[in-house]
Amino acid sequence: MKVRVLITLKNGVLDPQGKAIEGALHGMGFEGAAGVRQGKLIELDITDAANAADAEEKAKAMCDRLLANPVMESYTIEVMDAA
Repeated sequence: MKVRVLITLKNGVLDPQGKAIEGALHGMGFEGAAGVRQGKLIELDITDAANAADAEEKAKAMCDRLLANPVMESYTIEVMDAA
């Protein structure tokens, strides 16, 4: 099963990269860009998942153990159809 994980910083956690992106956008004339936050997107195939619920459970375990820092980051998991 193909899984997409979106990882973002939790509210209240400083985001210096987001601020740098916002500053660069303003410098390029995009003055309306505000509150910029950056994150990361991870796509992976979970080949041993029996079904979508199993794939989501395995992806959650991966996030909790490696992919995300649960102290500073939150994540959402999207299970997509097998490719």
